[in-house]
Amino acid sequence: MASIEEIKDIRLKKVEILEKVGIYSYPSKVEKSHTIFEVKENFKKLEETAQSVTIVGRVMSMRGQGALAFIDLYDGTARMQSLLKADENIIYSDKNIDLAKASIESAFDLFKETIDQSDFVQVTGTPFVTKRGEETILCKEWKIIAKSLRPIPDEWYGIKDEDERYRNRYIDILLNEELKNQIIRRSAFWQAIRNFLLTRDFIEVETPVLETLPGGADARPFVTFHNALEMNVYLRISAGELWQKKLLVSGIPRTFEIGRIFRNEGMSNEHAQDYTQLEFYMAYSNYEEGMKMVREMYIEVAEKVFGSTKFEIAGSHIDLVENWNMYDYVSLIEERSGVNVLTADLNELIGALEDKHIKFEKEGINRERATDLLWKDIRKTLIAPGFLINVPIFLEPLAKESKDKPGTVERFQIIMGGTELGKGFSELNDPLDQRRRFEHQEKLRDGGDDEAQMKDESYIEAMEYGMPPAFGFGLSERVFSVLSGVSIREAQIFPLMKPKEDSK
Repeated sequence: MASIEEIKDIRLKKVEILEKVGIYSYPSKVEKSHTIFEVKENFKKLEETAQSVTIVGRVMSMRGQGALAFIDLYDGTARMQSLLKADENIIYSDKNIDLAKASIESAFDLFKETIDQSDFVQVTGTPFVTKRGEETILCKEWKIIAKSLRPIPDEWYGIKDEDERYRNRYIDILLNEELKNQIIRRSAFWQAIRNFLLTRDFIEVETPVLETLPGGADARPFVTFHNALEMNVYLRISAGELWQKKLLVSGIPRTFEIGRIFRNEGMSNEHAQDYTQLEFYMAYSNYEEGMKMVREMYIEVAEKVFGSTKFEIAGSHIDLVENWNMYDYVSLIEERSGVNVLTADLNELIGALEDKHIKFEKEGINRERATDLLWKDIRKTLIAPGFLINVPIFLEPLAKESKDKPGTVERFQIIMGGTELGKGFSELNDPLDQRRRFEHQEKLRDGGDDEAQMKDESYIEAMEYGMPPAFGFGLSERVFSVLSGVSIREAQIFPLMKPKEDSK
């Protein structure tokens, strides 16, 4: 079996042959009368009228010998077979060539001599149906539009190694129709969310990706150096949460952003370090109104993108139009672990973790992280769609405290299939309370919790000018991956990978 270098050397020699007869292997001008999809959609009419068509595409496979050559072309819309016959007096599209300079007798022979699987070609001819019933273009003229130097893998086998699939994602997409369709659905997913919000008078905004303080979430940020300003800056960990709430202060009542965020944390089937997130903010609303709207959004997006509200998640059948459960955070933990997280001290929480054999790092453990670990052990058992409510105030520094259940906040999370698929809350708009919450977060950071939030004085200052009551919500591409039934890495188009030489 020839090595890649040997194959490249052979193909480079074919480039030289083309150059010798006056053909550039990478022309900029391409002629096309139809996409392959359009030809297939109108094939019968085109065949009956013997209309000449010009299509372009990648040679996915080649077969035949002697005076016949069959090729399968793919242009990203569909695939179609083309037949080249030696006795058809085929011509090359560029008339200013001299085949004699390479001792080649015909354009058919030139094709056989220089074209390989994976090359891009332009074919002009008439539609007909072969004896085997295959819709085909009988080639009258052809032209190379891009020469490949590497062959694509055999499409019947594709790329089996997962790391290689992710590194060579473009080949994986080329050979995997379902993966291509998933990318199309991914685009439709975000567009459906965008349309849902735009029809409800939200405006789309863009907020800074580089920040002097990473705000809006509990997460470890990426740090980089800003040369012009000579200072460290952070890649954002939320889709502009604090910036969008400043826009509420400015008098713009409904905003949203769909953008990339970055969290310097662990990798898993549900966690990536850079991913797409939606966040929206709605003035003069609260989390109870938000629940109704968000449920409507999930159902509408599912119907438009997946054509159904029924999914199989974590081995269970789920229907989004059914009534959603109400999961009580404090009650669930007390029921499963025997501790009331609103009153328990750190020693009681650690004891509960040990009793349930939940692993944790004792160094740096605090009330917040211990409580979160107890919750995550329960979360994986909650399959039916629902809203998680009554979250302790010490876990959410940006949400308004509940007046009905002191010690908790007016916040909900979407729970489905044992995972969290979105979070929303009544926004805290009391600047005095917000300062106290930030100061508590600072103490956590000083104690070694590098995921605790930083105090943002500029945000407090904006709030002091007056911020209206509001509801805010965010979801990430995890929602798309879960509904698609694939991991977060598989759902991304180009997941982050170590360079090949460093991957061992």
